[in-house]
Amino acid sequence: MSEKPDIPLFQQYQYAFTGHIRNPRENKRPQGVPARRMKVYNELLYNNLEGFLLACFPVLHKVSGKRKWAKLVRDFFSTHRCHSPFFRQIPDEFIHYLKNERGEQPEDPAFMRDLAHYEWVELMLSISNKEIEHNRIDPDGDLLNARPAITPLLSLQSYAYPVHKIGPRFKPTTEQKEDTHFAIVRNKNDEVKFILINPISMRLLTLLQSSSLTGKGALLQIATELQHPDPAVVLAGGLDILHSLYQSEVILGTWKGCDNM
Repeated sequence: MSEKPDIPLFQQYQYAFTGHIRNPRENKRPQGVPARRMKVYNELLYNNLEGFLLACFPVLHKVSGKRKWAKLVRDFFSTHRCHSPFFRQIPDEFIHYLKNERGEQPEDPAFMRDLAHYEWVELMLSISNKEIEHNRIDPDGDLLNARPAITPLLSLQSYAYPVHKIGPRFKPTTEQKEDTHFAIVRNKNDEVKFILINPISMRLLTLLQSSSLTGKGALLQIATELQHPDPAVVLAGGLDILHSLYQSEVILGTWKGCDNM
């Protein structure tokens, strides 16, 4: 590791010490530190970091294989600078690294970022501190003629690959791209569920999240966007979707005291 003559010697030592921990192959062990003791620091910090990543990204670990996974983790450890002191946010930092810093590497599968994000969303929802305003929701409300209440513990995600199918036996190529949409929800038992949905359901939920439309209003807007010749068909099919989403706890009922639109 290059010296930094413009800073005090003890800080130069700290840079050398941490640089060696981040990447022992590229940065020499600081003088005066026994190799055995340095190895303890190297293994302790690397193993702690990898442990948090393994817990959040088990599928990515399996499809990568031992050598590529270790190389990926080491590159993250040696090049990324975390902006949070909390261990539970290491997966967040890893996602940031994959998206903004790693760049295109020939050994990386094309689906890697989609798969990592798909696995990360489960952690994000499991620790979310968002609360449901039960006092504002009518659980028996009319989903068509009132405003459906979407749970705040919902993440709508779209991926270019069928991430839910990826595993050691299925690693899709770019020719096997398949637009895939999910409503990912944490239910009343604090279980995170991944619900595969179609583009119409995705559009419906997006409208209900971002507007004050009733269920009927949102469905009629979708019918207009589709230029469907018979909006009644869209309403009938959409009502079935609303009821299914209610059963899945994506929709919790309807908002009380809201004007219908």
